Amino acid sequence: MSSGPQQRDQHRGQELDLERDQECDLTGQLAPLLESAPQATAVALAAVRADQRLLLCRGTTARVGGSAVDPGTRFELGSISKTYTALLLAEAVARGDVRYHDPIAAYLPAGAVPTHRSGTPITLLHLATHTSGLPRLPPGLLASAVPAWSTTPYGQYSEHRLLRSLGRCRVGSRPGSRVSYSNLGVGLLGRLLAHAAGTDYPALLEARVCRPLGLTRTGCGPAPGQATGYWHGRPRPPWQIPALPGAGAIRSSAGDLLRYLEALLDPGRAGTLGPALAEVQRLRLVLPRGGDGLCLVWNQRPRPRHALLFHTGGTRGFSSFIGYCPGTRTGLAVLANTTPAPGSAFLQAAYSRFRALAEPG
Repeated sequence: MSSGPQQRDQHRGQELDLERDQECDLTGQLAPLLESAPQATAVALAAVRADQRLLLCRGTTARVGGSAVDPGTRFELGSISKTYTALLLAEAVARGDVRYHDPIAAYLPAGAVPTHRSGTPITLLHLATHTSGLPRLPPGLLASAVPAWSTTPYGQYSEHRLLRSLGRCRVGSRPGSRVSYSNLGVGLLGRLLAHAAGTDYPALLEARVCRPLGLTRTGCGPAPGQATGYWHGRPRPPWQIPALPGAGAIRSSAGDLLRYLEALLDPGRAGTLGPALAEVQRLRLVLPRGGDGLCLVWNQRPRPRHALLFHTGGTRGFSSFIGYCPGTRTGLAVLANTTPAPGSAFLQAAYSRFRALAEPG
């Protein structure tokens, strides 16, 4: 027997009430994160849980003369930029431009290829899984970084200096044998992918990630609507990393990160980028202690009934966290305009909320 109009209206009213209750519950769980970075003037978050979506913002873009933070306010992502570089790698492999096991020597000038004494070549996959053996920082960086350590330590380190010194770079372990986090490795990966595509990294990011996903507030350079970063309460200039943009140059907003999370959680609805979005989530290796793993750049942490994928970031003025759980269709991104404090309480709070949010109901 079909229900009448009055019954249908009543059922729809109950559904709307349930949706409002669920949204209020999600807001109640996540709103405390807006207060977890007390030195920040601007905090924003984006969350996904099943069919629920949430954007929350607090504060102003600067202590003096700032505007109200909204879902379009841009924050520096720091090392979360590396996840976009991983996506660019997976996309380039999917289209046949490069292969994971290509040696980096194929994309570097003669004399600019770092080598290990074993002769084992460094591959693109090694760069994306922090197994290249390359050091954390580029060779020769400290000479120019120390005077600008509290502002933009990478700012004066050019591509020319990078290529000039790469050939002399010490490869500390045989490629593929050990995980050792390397800004240099992933930053170099971004540069090699851009070279293979015949363009620069910002243009590659725009063409192959931002435009397909509709990320209108994501890019590599400072732009209107960006919050001012703070370190120990003092304003910092915009972050610069010209030689290695794929390691930490990207800015984005809570609204764009919500779209990014939705694409990662449902690659099948992301059009041509779908296969690459699925590929970055594939487990590549398991660390010897604790059972944590690495995908393409993304950290993976197993839980009893699901796995968490996440990454953090920081610059001399911003802190960022992003995590998602395909098994429970949950995602969270949190941004603040203050440098990560010792112990990273803000990032720990973001991870803890994400882990709790991802637990099956």
